[in-house]
Amino acid sequence: MKTGTHPAVFTPVPTRRQVIAGMAVALGSLLVDSRVWARAQPVAMQQKPAMEAHQARTSLHYDIDFKPGSQRIYEALLDAKQFAAFSGLPAEIDPKPGGAFSLFGGQIVGRHIELIANQRIVQAWRPTHWDAGVYSIVRFELKPRGSESTLAFDHIGFPAGEFDHLDWGWHHHYWEPLKKFLG
Repeated sequence: MKTGTHPAVFTPVPTRRQVIAGMAVALGSLLVDSRVWARAQPVAMQQKPAMEAHQARTSLHYDIDFKPGSQRIYEALLDAKQFAAFSGLPAEIDPKPGGAFSLFGGQIVGRHIELIANQRIVQAWRPTHWDAGVYSIVRFELKPRGSESTLAFDHIGFPAGEFDHLDWGWHHHYWEPLKKFLG
C-alpha cells in the first residue's frame, strides 16, 4: 500500500442557478415555518385603556337577551369545543364544580365555584396579566323567556382601573361572538 496518496475526491461546484434555487427553497421554508408558527401563537386580547371616570369601578352588570334558550347558552359557555368555536381561540374547560378552565389560549383562567344546569355559572376568574393570586367573581344567571333567554351577568371584585378594558372585552370577546355563534 502506498502512503501519501489519496484517491481524488470530486466535489462538484454548484452552478449559480443551483445556488439561487437552493436559497429560494430555504427562504420559502422559513416563510412557511414562520406562518405556521404565527398561526399557532394565541392572538393577544386587545387592551382597552381606562377612562379617568371609571378608574375606581370594580364591578360590571349586563342584562343581555339571546335568541336561544338557557340550555344552549349554558352549554356554549361550559363546552371547550363550543367555546373555542365562538371565541376563535383554544379553550380547556372542566365543566363541573371546582373544575378549572383556561380560555382564549390561556389568557383567562379560573375555577367554577357553582354550576346549576341551565341556570347559573359562578366562576373565580382572572386574566393572566393580573398579579398572581388576584381573582374576581363572574356570575352568569340564565333566565328563560319562552324559547329565548336573558343572561343577567355580573363581574365583581376586579382591580381598580380594569373597568373599561373588561367592559370592552366582555362585549367583543363574549357577547358579540356568542350571539353570532348561537344565531
